[in-house]
Amino acid sequence: MVVGIIGCGNMGTALARGLGTPVLCSDALPELALRLAADVGGEALSTNAEVAERSDLLVLCHKPYQLEEVADQVGGRAKAVASILAGVPLSALEAAYPDTPLLRLMPNIAVEVGRGVICYVRGGLVDDRLAAEVVELFGRAGKVVAVEERLIDVAMGLIAVAPAYVALIAEAWIDAGVAHGMRADQAGELVAEAIAGSAELLLAHDLDTLRVRRAVTTPRGVTAQGLAALERAAVRTALQDALDAVIGHLG
Repeated sequence: MVVGIIGCGNMGTALARGLGTPVLCSDALPELALRLAADVGGEALSTNAEVAERSDLLVLCHKPYQLEEVADQVGGRAKAVASILAGVPLSALEAAYPDTPLLRLMPNIAVEVGRGVICYVRGGLVDDRLAAEVVELFGRAGKVVAVEERLIDVAMGLIAVAPAYVALIAEAWIDAGVAHGMRADQAGELVAEAIAGSAELLLAHDLDTLRVRRAVTTPRGVTAQGLAALERAAVRTALQDALDAVIGHLG
């Protein structure tokens, strides 16, 4: 499957790296397309129309407000379209790309290292063969999960923001270690490995968060004291407020 990417910013670049295959690409800033093609292989093209014409799957990674402009430039040349445009529903994609198989995808930037999460919704013209090919393709960059479109904004509020949230938490955690006398690089290594290992542990235990917490926590022990401090700091409320803010912004 020949992949074409329109929009070679942070997300388009991360996705191309995660797919691990040469791509055809274009961008309003030609130097970005040239850099991406040099990075992952493939070819930077001068027009969006040429990218669409030569691709089996056209991936829209440009800014959401450019939807109609890019669709006009493509001019019906796309064989199939996958969109990662935040806040752009299938109905808007169908209006811009009529009679075209369409998928709406929501990846997070961890696709760059092959550990992303990619939620997707398939349009009515996508047959089982194309859906399977797209799932296999994006599966190279992470875990692919089908969701209902009405929940795609919720999914975005959970996964697209996750690297930034984890980075913020890691930063605060590292700072706490430094405040107690540890070197920043040593604290950073410990925290990053602890976060990665904890995620693997949750997956190994079928996301049974209570089981994992109980395995680590003893009555009046150090973990119990730390968890109590986090509860007093309203960490649950903070995460709920963050999700509400993201969904409110998208709405």
